[in-house]
Amino acid sequence: MSNLFGKYDYIIVGAGTAGCVLANRLSADPTVRVLLIEAGGKDNWIWIHIPVGYLFCIGNPRTDWCYRTEPCEGLNGRSILYARGRVLGGCSSINAMVYMRGQSNDYDAWAAAGNPGWAWRDVFPIFKGSEDHYAGASDLHGAGGEWRVEEQRLDWEILNAWRDAAEQCGIPKVADFNGGDNFGSARFQVNQRTGVRWNASKAFLRPAMSRPNLTVLTNVHVTRIRFDEREGRREATGVDFVRNQEACYAEATAETILASGAINSPQLLQLSGVGPGGLLREHGVVVAHELPGVGENLQDHLQLRMAFKVQGVRTLNEWSNSLFGKAQMAVQYALYRTGPLTMAPSQLGAFAKSDPEQHSANIEYHIQPLSLDKFGDPPHPFPAFTASVCNLRPESRGYVQIKSPDPHSHPVIQPNYLSTESDRRVAIDSMKLTRKISAAPALTKYLPTEFLPGADKQSDQELALAASNIGTTIFHPVGTCKMGPASDASAVVDARLRVHGIARLRVVDASIMPSITSGNTNSPTIMIAEQGSRFILEDRRLGRVTAD
Repeated sequence: MSNLFGKYDYIIVGAGTAGCVLANRLSADPTVRVLLIEAGGKDNWIWIHIPVGYLFCIGNPRTDWCYRTEPCEGLNGRSILYARGRVLGGCSSINAMVYMRGQSNDYDAWAAAGNPGWAWRDVFPIFKGSEDHYAGASDLHGAGGEWRVEEQRLDWEILNAWRDAAEQCGIPKVADFNGGDNFGSARFQVNQRTGVRWNASKAFLRPAMSRPNLTVLTNVHVTRIRFDEREGRREATGVDFVRNQEACYAEATAETILASGAINSPQLLQLSGVGPGGLLREHGVVVAHELPGVGENLQDHLQLRMAFKVQGVRTLNEWSNSLFGKAQMAVQYALYRTGPLTMAPSQLGAFAKSDPEQHSANIEYHIQPLSLDKFGDPPHPFPAFTASVCNLRPESRGYVQIKSPDPHSHPVIQPNYLSTESDRRVAIDSMKLTRKISAAPALTKYLPTEFLPGADKQSDQELALAASNIGTTIFHPVGTCKMGPASDASAVVDARLRVHGIARLRVVDASIMPSITSGNTNSPTIMIAEQGSRFILEDRRLGRVTAD
């Protein structure tokens, strides 16, 4: 027997990037009662806020769901860590902090697929409206919004040399990636404020926490969405959850909104009986509404981390492997909020074409003045840099599926990386381009020597195998509650983010992306939540019941 926790106008499931935005925008009206539920804890751990602390947050159950993929054929049967934020702020509390909008073509393609209101001309003002850019308002950037964007606070000779080398290989230097065409190289701009991580919780949730009409629950696991039949239609009426080992439920008189991300939102829908009928029946879940696209269309950016030893230049490897270096870094950060502790995982970025036939940049580089075997391992004991490259528009599609009716059981995550010939071709070509850049004159004096995956891999077949061996997620899963018209059998939500066939239920997070954006996905998620908030508030003003 569940106990009634309370009645609210809106219940938001997930206090990650999107949930924090939604909570702020919906509770701005003091007459609207909002409940925000987060499975993780508060974002009060020091390593969330020191930028380099991502190394301690990823793979840590204090801040991460610690998912793992199924063994993936495209990765030579490997299962890999699939980090997702489990804390206030969600992935914005553990991610790379890179501010990136993507390409105008991404959003124009969404609109062309039957999603009006999502073209670049529609979303560009939304990006600007949320933004508080360090350089102030301009044609490209906004100022005065909640989402702080700053330059990084340190410089590396080896990264400047790599950028020169990329220019010698036809990748121009640009000032900014966020104007709709990100081809070129530049230093990543980041979501920080004076050397401290600026997550969605700080930006959007904390300013709203004192509002009496907003209730925020942490360490509470939502187990099911409740439905009812009213006037011949099925509609969401609230959620069941576990709080302090007690079964509870809360009623939503207006809408229930899923903002749990590309893994948890489809999982909760499936657990609640919304999804592919065969899958649900297989696990003993009563089908409330058959919607075959729930959990399908999983897309992600697979990064290929190529590493090069260098000589005659400082990298983070030797700096962080000495006691003096560690002390120096601590002092720099404590006194001035500068130095390596302010580092995002990547300081330099580049967008390029894996082959000249591409209509726009289709690969992204994250360049790092360090090398390590995997997250959590110490840097190597020799100077080195890493050139990580990912395919921005993969054709491979995976899925998320429940493996039991137990809401505490992790779902099946199968990304199906490198499952198409096109994706394998892009991987091979991008590794060849990386080698071309490392051999350019600007890097010659540092004597770069590839040790991962190794210069002995030369043929296309050897490079394809190397990509399978070194490939890993760059933590950008999207698409599992795809946005699209009702005529698209694989669509889960419509262009106003309403779940097809169910009233008073929306999904507002990265899972609604029909196709992945050409770049880092956190700031596009902010935009999606801003857009979703506008739809919700508009429907409220007009008295519309949210059914497509």
